[in-house]
Amino acid sequence: MKKIMIALMLVGTFGLSYAQSDYYNDYRRSITDVNWQSVAADLLLSVAQTNQLNALNDRYRDYDSWNRAYVSQPDRWREDRYYEIERILGREKYTKFKKNYYKGQNPVAVYNRNKNNYKKSKVKKTKVYKMEKKNGHHH
Repeated sequence: MKKIMIALMLVGTFGLSYAQSDYYNDYRRSITDVNWQSVAADLLLSVAQTNQLNALNDRYRDYDSWNRAYVSQPDRWREDRYYEIERILGREKYTKFKKNYYKGQNPVAVYNRNKNNYKKSKVKKTKVYKMEKKNGHHH
């Protein structure tokens, strides 16, 4: 029974390879990778909508403030953030926003996929290295 518990703990530990700081970096990129002035101009946002977006973007100015909100569920920032953006923009403008900045895809899904790609790329690098080492002779 003890071995099973240890095995489960190890699986749980390694299953969380996407660190808290990686989630925060995704959150920061969701702000910095978009030109919000262009969004406001392209979507003809009102001053109130623009101010609300700016306030949303400034909500967590540093890792500590973000982490206080998301320490127990670091991936929840995606749903929270894009729900708020949709609420501010309205459904029609939010759809245009997704089309222009996320190729029409749900931004939450984009960040979830990025998280999974990050995990896969770590695994692939390891496998490639092992293969190169095994077949190290030159022709």
